[in-house]
Amino acid sequence: MRIVTAQELEHWLKSGEVLEHDTRGPKVVALKNAPDALEAVFLKIFHTRRRPWLARLFPAAARFAKNTGILKKAGIPAPEVVETFWIDPSAGLSACLYRPLPGCTLEALLQRDPSEIDALLPKLAGFIRRLHRHRIYFRSLHTGNLVLMPDGNFGLIDVLDLKQLTLPLGPWRVRRNFRHMKHRLDRENQTAFPFEELLRLYREGGKEKSESL
Repeated sequence: MRIVTAQELEHWLKSGEVLEHDTRGPKVVALKNAPDALEAVFLKIFHTRRRPWLARLFPAAARFAKNTGILKKAGIPAPEVVETFWIDPSAGLSACLYRPLPGCTLEALLQRDPSEIDALLPKLAGFIRRLHRHRIYFRSLHTGNLVLMPDGNFGLIDVLDLKQLTLPLGPWRVRRNFRHMKHRLDRENQTAFPFEELLRLYREGGKEKSESL
């Protein structure tokens, strides 16, 4: 991966719109005058808590790009990575440019009109089963990472915390995946989300023993 220049990074941060940030600085920036700007391009900065040598060995930007490729191969919509690069190799700080998925996160939809979620649950349960059939274990499966696209299909966005396992997901991992989702709902006080109904639909629709709860 190339090392982005300080001038290029400064231009992106000054001219773009910061969409996400934390105490360490900007995390997601919508760029203006970006390369191939016929479509929206976002800058995603991966502030790592890993030791620098480990972050250099397994850069987060490269792992993000790899995971979007896994999803694309499985036919699951995900952001399109344009380029990965280093911001500060000595600190293990990497970043990427990507084209975001169009649509609305379930978190935003839940805030806007919780009643709209109910009609989406059967399709959402099927989408999660599809992930599991492809042996995809995504610990960060929650309403902020699930996007309802204009065509009515679901996609995933922040996919750094994703693995495709060698073996099918067993019942324990399936339960654990849903527990992570429930913990996030509780932590964010998203009580309007019908989690138990989603779980029921997932159970009823499961055809494979490996997907039973």
